[in-house]
Amino acid sequence: MDEAALRVVCKDLKIDVPPTIGKGKLIDEIFGATSEHSYVQPTFIIDYPVEMSPLTKKHRSKPGLVERFELMVNGKELANAYTELNDPIDQRERFEEQVKLMERGDDEAMFIDYDFLRALEYGMPPTSGIGIGIDRLCMMMTNQSSIQDVLLFPQMRPEKQP
Repeated sequence: MDEAALRVVCKDLKIDVPPTIGKGKLIDEIFGATSEHSYVQPTFIIDYPVEMSPLTKKHRSKPGLVERFELMVNGKELANAYTELNDPIDQRERFEEQVKLMERGDDEAMFIDYDFLRALEYGMPPTSGIGIGIDRLCMMMTNQSSIQDVLLFPQMRPEKQP
């Protein structure tokens, strides 16, 4: 599905999306509005579209997808993991796509990291990464609906108005 078709889906689902975001974020908005909350039992969501993960290696056998998973529990993302892209040519192309999104006004788009590209050109071995949200785990264990209620640092919490 191209970006225009995804915008039609968002409109049909009454999901308000800014014109600055691209295909990857449109897919994420649709998933968040329609599905994310329904994964109560621990569930691994796998094989994301390449547009959603600019630092992730392409899937070995499924064109258009990347090797990534997210662990969903109780309607929330608990962990995110992926095989890190180590092809400098592919990475440069993905950075260039991110710059196009930045030029459209997407404030979360990435810039071209020339130092990172140079490191890839020298050779980076196959790697992977995983991020586990301790704050989200604490939310589940303490039955809190807001992440603000489990943050350890008081300065990170909004001031409560009387």
